[in-house]
Amino acid sequence: MTDSINVLVAEDHPIFRRGLIDIINSDPHMSVVANLSNGMNVTTVARNCRPDIIVLDIDMPIKSGLEVATDLQTEKNPAKVIFLTSNSSYEVFSKAITAGAKGYILKDNAIEDTVNCIRLVAQGKMYVSPSLTGYLMNDYKAPKKDSPDALKDKLTPSEFKILNLIAEHKTSKVISEELFISPKTVENHRTNISKKLGISGTNGLLKFVLINRHLFDNN
Repeated sequence: MTDSINVLVAEDHPIFRRGLIDIINSDPHMSVVANLSNGMNVTTVARNCRPDIIVLDIDMPIKSGLEVATDLQTEKNPAKVIFLTSNSSYEVFSKAITAGAKGYILKDNAIEDTVNCIRLVAQGKMYVSPSLTGYLMNDYKAPKKDSPDALKDKLTPSEFKILNLIAEHKTSKVISEELFISPKTVENHRTNISKKLGISGTNGLLKFVLINRHLFDNN
């Protein structure tokens, strides 16, 4: 990695924001190009300084991180969004993924997780703080007690393979190219997988694999 990853930080707590900026700038491949104390002007500033990554506190005054992320989606801003939160509930996590989050960090683990999260998200991967997984699974309403073998029993080999590729954060277009099938066929498989696993809602499969990533290790 030779190019610097430009980061915009929006966090309302000044001491926490200062610490976050110092952590990010301590990495020679990262640079904080703008920082804000609320969500009101994030989209305007992002339009001007064109960051690669935007780190947002979910619970900001004036305009929340979720509202900001929705605005960025509407504007089709290419920056990737990472959320910071003190909330470990599945409901908030679900809203964050729907709002386009590529990273999700628990504030208690920000020192350990932030740089790694930014690095992976910049590479096109997704990141959820490992410490969050247990909390999210306990709060998750969809099936979560499957073993890899039980999951294989519920799905056809093709469906299980596609679910594994989704777990690698690959899009339907990439999956279709890798498996030499049409994007429509991939979407049909996704629909069937969701029905068989009792998953519903926007980005339901993505949420499932992020929380249940242990099911896809070594498969």
